[in-house]
Amino acid sequence: MTKEKKEITEEEKKLHKRFAAGLFNRTWDLMDKKDRTSNEDYEMIHSAHASRYHWEQIGTPVHFERGEWQISRVYSVLERAEPALYHAKKCLEICKANDVGDFDLAFAHEAMARAYKVAGNDAKRDEHLAKAEELGKKLEKKEDLDWLNQNLDEIKK
Repeated sequence: MTKEKKEITEEEKKLHKRFAAGLFNRTWDLMDKKDRTSNEDYEMIHSAHASRYHWEQIGTPVHFERGEWQISRVYSVLERAEPALYHAKKCLEICKANDVGDFDLAFAHEAMARAYKVAGNDAKRDEHLAKAEELGKKLEKKEDLDWLNQNLDEIKK
């Protein structure tokens, strides 16, 4: 039995957007924190998932795939390979199905490479690093390429 999504009000849309963006940013703050507690790790997981949920209510495929990317990143940071790979694959699927552009597709491959690194699969890590680097050559904005390369360099360490 499938439930149809009920129409949401403009006020509800504003709340979903506020929660989605705020939780996305909170997740980044926690990822960037040097000495996270185990409770903060737990919060980081839930804030990433909650952000993705709220984007699902009002967002676009770009929001969905970026949410999956962030969830994969969280699990990679926590060295949890299986969920990192699961969400990286979801990110890549959404990108491919929706033609979201080279920047997001490059970062979907970055997520795959990062997750495969955590999983200890160097061949798959290198395969996705190469795809991300190839897509990076198509990026027009220098800051986008710099951000991609910074992330890829982290994976290569």
